[in-house]
Amino acid sequence: MQATRKVLRIERLSSRAGVREEPEITPRGYKLGDPKWGSQKHHADKAVYAKTLEEAAALVEEGFSLWMGAKGKRASLISPGSLKIVHQ
Repeated sequence: MQATRKVLRIERLSSRAGVREEPEITPRGYKLGDPKWGSQKHHADKAVYAKTLEEAAALVEEGFSLWMGAKGKRASLISPGSLKIVHQ
């Protein structure tokens, strides 16, 4: 049986200049966009939430987009191909 590696963080490959973006976490958890909604996945009523970073990473690996933001910057929905999951 293979040991599960802990997710340390999820990074945006090309962050906006001068900021370090982090996954957006809300009172409901990490906010993601479900690919089944296509061009509608950015709408609030279509959001999917993950309680842990590990759950969010698993969804990103399945093709979900992740909302990411930085202090003073509005969060934006980042496609899974533009994200890197960093494990311990």
